[in-house]
Amino acid sequence: MKWLATLLLMGLATQPMAAARTDIGGPFQLTNQNGQRVTERSFGEPALLYFGFMTCPAICPTDLAKMARISRQLQQQQGIKVRPIFVTIDPERDTPARLKTYVNYFASDFVGLTGSPQEIARITDAYHVYYKKVPSGDGQYMMDHSTILFLLDSQGRYLKHFGRGLDEKEIEQQVVTALADAAAGR
Repeated sequence: MKWLATLLLMGLATQPMAAARTDIGGPFQLTNQNGQRVTERSFGEPALLYFGFMTCPAICPTDLAKMARISRQLQQQQGIKVRPIFVTIDPERDTPARLKTYVNYFASDFVGLTGSPQEIARITDAYHVYYKKVPSGDGQYMMDHSTILFLLDSQGRYLKHFGRGLDEKEIEQQVVTALADAAAGR
């Protein structure tokens, strides 16, 4: 019986590790808050990516403030630079000039991204982000959307995502682990 356990352990040890998901993320080209065209590779450092809209009354500002704190804590406590990036799902209203003012409320290194409706549709499809325009009367509207935080490596590749229920410390720990695993080729 002991030999069976040994064979099983050996068999498990030779199995390849689970591959990173390849169905999330991918190349994109958008416009940043300075009016410059950027891609997923433009930042050269790991990033936290969040999709939302500037006129969101509560959820987006709360989540963006959380991202800024996580980024700051990772830099101060771990020496890890992680760029916070906000991608609008409301390109009609969220122009580069408006994004510039908005993201600076959260942190000076925060990046705001927008694009044409087609470009936004492509990136949200790539990240499996749900969003929908919801009329609210008098020609106004809100945006319904998912609230997922994505971690990208320094090449703009998806590593991991986090739901709203995780606290900041847990996200920080998972970011450190995911980046270390990616650097080690795991």
